[in-house]
Order: sequence, then structure tokens, then C-alpha cells
Amino acid sequence: MNSFITWIGGKNALKKEICSRIPEGCKRYIEVFGGAAWVLFAKEKHADMEIYNDANGDLVNLFRVVKYHCGELQKELSCMLNSRELFEDFKAQCYIRGMTDIQRAARFFMLIKSSYGANLKNFGCVKKDISVATEYLTRIQDRLSNVLIENKDFEILMKIYDKPNAFIYMDPPYYGTEKYYQAQFSPQDHERLYKAFCRVEGKCLLSYNDCEYIRVLYSDYTIEEVQRNHNLVNRYSEKDNTYSELLIRNY
Repeated sequence: MNSFITWIGGKNALKKEICSRIPEGCKRYIEVFGGAAWVLFAKEKHADMEIYNDANGDLVNLFRVVKYHCGELQKELSCMLNSRELFEDFKAQCYIRGMTDIQRAARFFMLIKSSYGANLKNFGCVKKDISVATEYLTRIQDRLSNVLIENKDFEILMKIYDKPNAFIYMDPPYYGTEKYYQAQFSPQDHERLYKAFCRVEGKCLLSYNDCEYIRVLYSDYTIEEVQRNHNLVNRYSEKDNTYSELLIRNY
């Protein structure tokens, strides 16, 4: 199944490549930088225990509300439309005090759906049927029914859940693109992530942008270069058709 949202750095184009590299027999599946969870949703079940984590509290709140209060969220969304005026209202309302988690999740969902490239800042000017997206949340709720949803720093999360029988998928903000993410990720965090990767007890797969810094940093591990279609290839014909990314493994 597909994710219910788009998100910066989403792995829709690479989910098959990633899933084909998930080892058989893992008892725990852990998405450390969950985002839109395209890899999680790519299969009905990856392991007996599944963990979704993200540092973005608004994103985690949305996932939790879909899981535990889907009907109430759908009711909240039933009166919302895809329009520029409402988009500006949602931006203004999303972070005011006094909102319930359901109200906040509904506005954040609408910001994602109606913004340009899910940047949450600019109205997308694209025709979308919000009712179809709202109905799809019921399927997402079913898929999330046995998924643990966390909102922790990646290092803390891995200390809690990493075991020899675990598979950990990490898709951090790409090196040099950190400014496009809401959750802050510093150059020091890339170094901290590398050290955490080196300590993993289970099997770990890491996706990154193809750059010399990352290739050198992870040179002791298996690095595969994969190609995916550029996100803008259908919108801007002059753009390159493919984009190179790295899949880094400790197994």
C-alpha cells in the first residue's frame, strides 16, 4: 500500500530496492527516521515488532491520531477544503495554544496535502480531492494497528530497540540538505549517526545522497549506488531524469 502523505526525502521511488535488501527472519523492524513511512507501508508486515520513529513531533502526532482516533480525525477533516485561503488559516492555526491533538493533526495533514512539495509553507495550486485522502486513512489505521510510534532522538531510540535479531532502516536528512527539514539535523549529527551505525547489533540499512563525504565516512561498509527518477522529471523536462543515492549496509 502507499503512504497517506508525501514528505521531503520520501522513499516511494526506492521502496522496492530497500525492501529487496531486508534480510529474512528479522524479529524487529525499526524505521528510525520514519517520515512518510513508504518502506513500512510497502509490506503488510515486516516483522513481529514494528517501530516507526521521527523527530518531528507534528508528524508523530499525526501518525498517532490516525492510529488511535482515525474516525474523529476524519470528522475534523470533513469540513476542510483545498484552498489558498484555508491553507493560510491552517498555517496560522497549526501551532496556536489550545488545540487538541486531533485538531492539530487535521491542520498539519491539510498543510502537507495542499502545500507545494509538502514544504508546509507555500500553497501548491494543485487540484486534490481531500475526501478521497480522508477515506484512505481507514486503511492506514489498520496498517498501524500493531506499529509502535515513537518520537525520540535516533541515538536514544536505537539504544532502546536495537537487538541482534533487529533490522534497522535509517533515512536521515541528506548531507547538505538539512535546511529543508523541520527537525534540526546538524553536521555533528551526521557524525553522531555514523558512530551509532557502527554500534548496531542487528542488521542496518542506511540511505543517503551520493556525495564524497558520505562515501568516505562509511568506506568500511558495503555501499551500493542506486538510481531513481528525479522527483521533478514529470514537471520540468529540462531536469535530469535520474538521481543517484547510496544504500549502505552493515551486513
